[in-house]
Amino acid sequence: MSKNLAEKLGQGITPKQFIDGMEKNKEAFLNWYESFTWDSEETRAFFTGLTSRDDLRCLILMADWCGDVVRNVPVLFRVLDETGIPTEVLVMEQHLETMDQFLTMGGRAIPIAIFTNAEGEVLAQWGPRPAHVQAVMIAFKQENPDRNAPDYNDKIQVARSEMLAKYGETNAQHVITEELRGVLSAL
Repeated sequence: MSKNLAEKLGQGITPKQFIDGMEKNKEAFLNWYESFTWDSEETRAFFTGLTSRDDLRCLILMADWCGDVVRNVPVLFRVLDETGIPTEVLVMEQHLETMDQFLTMGGRAIPIAIFTNAEGEVLAQWGPRPAHVQAVMIAFKQENPDRNAPDYNDKIQVARSEMLAKYGETNAQHVITEELRGVLSAL
């Protein structure tokens, strides 16, 4: 059965309201937002070309305390702004029933960008992080299924350090932009 989020359209806040209301990580978030660059004019033109589409909407499940939100959402905001796709933020803690429809490996991982049509039918999603970074977490979860294991917290800290390093190995902004291009070109 396909998911429909029609009742959520219009229930979120704007990207500006989210940024203005940030209590955590605002400076880092704005640094990532301001440092955004397009990898090419051709890439930017692809996203600008979507401004003629009035049938798409985007809901982003997120929260200001999350490091992946700080790194990934500034790119989402910049790219989506270029497309003109109406974008709303659903703060995770206020929309847990929606979050629970978009679990990652059985858990609540954010951000999740959900693309719908004007009627709220879910067409695609992206997140919680670029595929090459997410691969580290997938491997970690497969190797450490027991969250109550005595060394679980130590091992997840190692995985988080590895993920942070992966963000720096490539220009993560350009990787995210290309992944979003793939998602949106399929629509």
